[in-house]
Amino acid sequence: MPIKIFPAPRRITFRKNTCTLRGRRWVVLPPGSSPALHERVAEHAAEAGHALGCTLRLSRSRPAADDLLLEIAIDKKLPTQGFALAIDDAGAHLIAADEAAVCYGMTAFVQIVQQRGTTVPVLRITDHPDHQVRGVMLDVSRCKVPTMTTLKLLIDRWSRLRYNQLQLYIEHTFAFVAHETVWRESSPFTHEEILELDAYCAARHIELVPNFNSFGHFQRWLKHPEYKDLAECPDGYDNLEHGTTLAPRRQSLELLDGLYDELLPNFNSRLLNVGCDETWELGQGWSKKKAEAQGSTRVYLDFLKKIHRLVQGKGRRMMFWGDIILHQPKLIPELPKDLIALAWGYEADEPMKQRCRGFARSGLDFYVCPGVCSWNSITGRTTTALANLTNAAAAGTSNGALGYLNTDWGDNGHHQVLPISYAGYAAGAAYSWCLKSNAAVDIAYGIDQTFFGAAGSGFGQVLLDLGRTIDQIPGTATFNSTMINHWIFDPAAAPDAGPIRVADMRRGLRWLNDLADQLGDCRATAVDADLVLDELQHAIGMAVFGVQRGLALRGKGPGAQELQATLRRVIMRHDEIWQRRNRLGGLHESSARLRAVPSV
Repeated sequence: MPIKIFPAPRRITFRKNTCTLRGRRWVVLPPGSSPALHERVAEHAAEAGHALGCTLRLSRSRPAADDLLLEIAIDKKLPTQGFALAIDDAGAHLIAADEAAVCYGMTAFVQIVQQRGTTVPVLRITDHPDHQVRGVMLDVSRCKVPTMTTLKLLIDRWSRLRYNQLQLYIEHTFAFVAHETVWRESSPFTHEEILELDAYCAARHIELVPNFNSFGHFQRWLKHPEYKDLAECPDGYDNLEHGTTLAPRRQSLELLDGLYDELLPNFNSRLLNVGCDETWELGQGWSKKKAEAQGSTRVYLDFLKKIHRLVQGKGRRMMFWGDIILHQPKLIPELPKDLIALAWGYEADEPMKQRCRGFARSGLDFYVCPGVCSWNSITGRTTTALANLTNAAAAGTSNGALGYLNTDWGDNGHHQVLPISYAGYAAGAAYSWCLKSNAAVDIAYGIDQTFFGAAGSGFGQVLLDLGRTIDQIPGTATFNSTMINHWIFDPAAAPDAGPIRVADMRRGLRWLNDLADQLGDCRATAVDADLVLDELQHAIGMAVFGVQRGLALRGKGPGAQELQATLRRVIMRHDEIWQRRNRLGGLHESSARLRAVPSV
């Protein structure tokens, strides 16, 4: 059986012969290595020792030749974050460009001995990433604020996937001292918690980057009387009772100035993602006259430049979502040259290369920003996610992207359970590391290895197949969502996906029931394996309810009384599972959407 390594290396060569690692006990650290590296290598050595049936020992001095298991050295001439791993009769030798690359090489070594034990093939791996920055952005503002335990577990796993940047998307979930009105019900992150997370990430070669949306998506502030006058449309717009976008005025900048002064010192990163996406009502209220004269994109750009000057004055480099400026690409050359633009899109066929070229031609650094496609789905959207993540990696590589930021949103109540995102985390890590060698990589293996402690747990394949439920029911893969989610919450608001056959819906139910049965065969050693089992049972149950409700709306499903009983069970399970990974803040808001669902 061939060896699997996740992410798959750029190059691996095998000799025909094998060698034995039996009796070898010592792992030799490079001279001058940091305490953090010592700790990471010790963790990997414990895993390798378990696979080899022995306890490994660490040292900076070289033991006798026949006792050496793995010798580590640093060679800064290698490509950044690159490494070379060789295994032969003299043991294993890992040469890495830096301490992060040591950890990347160690993950490869551990996977080899986990699969082959003490008798391994003679081989050589040379590897380095396509994208220097490979990050995850986690939405912690749309209801779900994870506990510190949850975040640290995720950080450990993201580091195994070779992610090296983390952004926590914040609208209102930081405990600003003078703004308790905004965050009181949200269970926000405290100053102390951000400091702790920053250090925890740094010890795992991950940069924790502050992310605070500073223009659009400001409704969590503007709904309160104290901040209402800062809104572009203080009395709301369309069907909304309050504004979502800051008015581009001096008072808004004064608010941001104070917020940055409190937030930023808790991060060591010199970056700041100010968001500034989806400024829906800009030009319809406070700035209407200027927008009518110059265009709303010009109004946007002028205020973005003012935010940039503010950020620059704090000694930070500004990142921003690039969707609004792309409405008028001719304005891109006017952007400050030190900005980092974030080109985002979450469907399979996003024109990501075109977006990248717009920024690249103006000499701007930029990231490609795909998504795990978990939100508004219940089940995930595997086919869309894999295509979207691949597309972004290809666009980033061909256009010289500085980074790849894999996003995980929580729109409309954050009803998807955390493991729904695992397939996207694993695939995004592999594709952003080296798309050529990972285009056909075994994602199920990557999920099992990273999130469940060993290959073959069964959970990885179930997760991929759960996200393929919508493929079993043609027409349910709607824009940025699934019809299963719409059937639960608001069928009338669903995008037109064409006719959906009752026979296909019933086939989808059989698919979901088969997946529920397969969960009984899943085995894992991960500390949260039992919780994942409960989460996936809940996700399947919620999806079944969605399809049943869709059938009932056509007069082909359960009656109102049966649906209501099922919904009550879904709500109880949702509330119980939520509290096992997340803080209480936001739960009531999320559950309220479920409690508002009519029986048919």
